[in-house]
Amino acid sequence: MKKYTNTGNKDTRSGFGAGLTELGKSNENVVALCADLTGSLKMDEFKKNHPERFFQIGIAEANMIGIAAGMTIGGKIPFTGTFANFSTGRVYDQIRQSVAYSDKNVKICASHAGVTLGEDGATHQILEDIGLMKMLPGMTVINTCDYNQTKAATLAIAEFEGPVYLRFGRPKVANFTPENGKFEIGKAVNLTEGTDVTIIATGHLVWEALQAAEQLNEKGISAEVINIHTIKPLDEEAILASVKKTGCVVTAEEHNFLGGLGESVSRTLVENFPAPQEFVATKDTFGESGTPEQLMEKYGLNAEAIVKASEKVIKRK
Repeated sequence: MKKYTNTGNKDTRSGFGAGLTELGKSNENVVALCADLTGSLKMDEFKKNHPERFFQIGIAEANMIGIAAGMTIGGKIPFTGTFANFSTGRVYDQIRQSVAYSDKNVKICASHAGVTLGEDGATHQILEDIGLMKMLPGMTVINTCDYNQTKAATLAIAEFEGPVYLRFGRPKVANFTPENGKFEIGKAVNLTEGTDVTIIATGHLVWEALQAAEQLNEKGISAEVINIHTIKPLDEEAILASVKKTGCVVTAEEHNFLGGLGESVSRTLVENFPAPQEFVATKDTFGESGTPEQLMEKYGLNAEAIVKASEKVIKRK
């Protein structure tokens, strides 16, 4: 099986910062708005290089979304930045009415998602944001897996016309996708070929899925790993082609199993090719304080959990 090399752990929020910095130089219509978290969102360089295009809104996230929506009328491409919890739950009404319903070209960029936020605890570790955003008509939902892919996605959404939710995180994670690789919105990436089980992963769970595939290979189980970086629109063609070959699937995400990637895959299978599925995700619960590693282990969001789910789903074929 194909193996991937970790070129060095990096935080995905820095990938966003690098992409935004590059956009500042190449696209004069790009503007950035932040809700008092410039350093945490790695927006410092954009602010330094383009102070006239950076707007510090303060702790007023709803206001930030409204301002961003208004800026699109003048042809600007606003990138809003704050924690995922505040980017979605706190401002859902404003996103629904002023961005999604109005079809405004706003890029909602959300860091510190999931339990890997760690010690900040349940109040900040949103695990429902993908579900909230994917249900909005016309909203594109992207959840990147590493630094390189986050940077590429940031560049790509600037060229895309329409509202986008871009989700990334705080911890340093494996960086394994190609540097300067092309990011195609809505196009899954097949990372390894396999015949026994399909593993469909998103975000931080993609690297864990690759580690799980190696462990399964040592047991004589051939796993196909697919990186779904775009949860909406979903690459149904890639999913169906793989599951028709393997006959079963495991979905893996740092999100509630209710409303996340797994449910989108389930709908696709029910409508086209029913097959056994197991979910690696949080099970209708809030998070808690702890290190990212401790929480990923406790909530079953790692390679070991993916291996167990794969072995279980194979028996259901």
